[in-house]
Amino acid sequence: MMRPNINNLLSDFVVKLRIQRYAPASIKTYKNALSKFLIAFQKQDLEQVTVQQVQLFIHHLQTKHHISAVYQRQILASITKFYTLFYNRSIDLSLLYPKRKAKPLPKYLTVSEVKRLLSLCRNLKHLCILQILYGCGLRVSEVLALKIADIDSDAMCLMVREAKGKKDRALPLPQTLLYNLRQYYLAYRPEGYLFEGQKGGEYTAKSIQNFIKKYAREAKIQKSVTPHMLRHSYATHQLENGVNIRYVQELLGHNSIKTTELYTHVTKISKNKIASPLDHL
Repeated sequence: MMRPNINNLLSDFVVKLRIQRYAPASIKTYKNALSKFLIAFQKQDLEQVTVQQVQLFIHHLQTKHHISAVYQRQILASITKFYTLFYNRSIDLSLLYPKRKAKPLPKYLTVSEVKRLLSLCRNLKHLCILQILYGCGLRVSEVLALKIADIDSDAMCLMVREAKGKKDRALPLPQTLLYNLRQYYLAYRPEGYLFEGQKGGEYTAKSIQNFIKKYAREAKIQKSVTPHMLRHSYATHQLENGVNIRYVQELLGHNSIKTTELYTHVTKISKNKIASPLDHL
């Protein structure tokens, strides 16, 4: 029996996910997770693989490679998607998913720590990215996907398009950020994406992670600072400033209020008084 080439399968898998309009980050996660499965079963008839075989495979990864619960879910989800797309087969792997634990409280920076982080940033592009992460509460993937046209200075609005869950949302644009973005545009002249790599094209998440860790060390912040921690800080400081949790949910793009409730309790404030915490620094 001729067995399909793994690279060809993965390429075809990526094409199918793109057609279904999956986000680039999701496609990358699915592809990487599926590759583990395809390599393990490359000598078998993939169409005939059983749930019991998948169970043994997951057990092997747990005991020999100590995979995390998150990675286990990703692998199982990629296998399920693979059989749906390639064989029109519904493979029920629900019993192999790890039991979900209560989510830990989000880690965030204090206002003082955010000030120190921003004050040490002398690179204009880095500063604008930091200010968007904290001042608008965006995910890294949303920052990377921003286009020049997504900044509306007349309406003082920043548009996040087709974010997680394929939803668009409009966010207040901090005055401080707008000023720096104008200076950044004159200096860098981006053509497509708002933030581009040195050779053009989309900037990378790794670059953002690296420079944030660098500035955090220089600011002597005794925490492992990540881009997502700035989003957590945005949510926390908005609530501390009195913004109603329902509005924070909308600003963050959360589907469920339960996700937002990890930050704090509900407060009351009219939406037209919402300002970015960046303008409170």
